[in-house]
Amino acid sequence: MDIRQILTDLSRERNRLDQAIAALEGLSSKFASRRGRPPGAKQAKLAVTRKTGGITAAGRRRLSEMMKKRWAERKKKAAPKRKPMSAASRKRLSEMMKKRWLERKAKTA
Repeated sequence: MDIRQILTDLSRERNRLDQAIAALEGLSSKFASRRGRPPGAKQAKLAVTRKTGGITAAGRRRLSEMMKKRWAERKKKAAPKRKPMSAASRKRLSEMMKKRWLERKAKTA
């Protein structure tokens, strides 16, 4: 390797180290002073802008009723309910299934 190349690389490295040291020294001086709000500023601001309350009981009741109404309408539109199956239909379906199971059992045996 050429000596000039080595010297160039070393001087670049020295410059990088000098910059890193300067940056770290600058950071340490910043942290020495206090950052953020001055003490007591938060308490003074809260005393002026603090809101009390929120939603009233009547308003909460109105919102509740509106949401219940909205969900009831959605539930109606969702899917029509099927009629309950009669006892005769249930018995007929049961017999058909038993017959199918017997046929499958006969095929596998």
